[in-house]
Amino acid sequence: MFEAAEIKRLIEQGMACEFVEIQGDDGVHFTGIVVSAEFEGKPKVRQHQAVYATLGKFMGNEIHALQLQTYTPAKWAEVRTDLGF
Repeated sequence: MFEAAEIKRLIEQGMACEFVEIQGDDGVHFTGIVVSAEFEGKPKVRQHQAVYATLGKFMGNEIHALQLQTYTPAKWAEVRTDLGF
């Protein structure tokens, strides 16, 4: 089983992030929010691929599913209060 804190650590180690929140109780299914300037100008699918790349071989193996919300810093500034952050 995998811990949400370990996923957060791997993402933060693999890319520059302003904010990362990962949740999951069962050790294989997770949800998360990742905010990074690296997402500027990239479509959502490329943003998600960048996050998945930080998880390497764990994605699809130890981590069965990771439902992501990705934001640029500017977009995060607009939506964060609506999301409770």
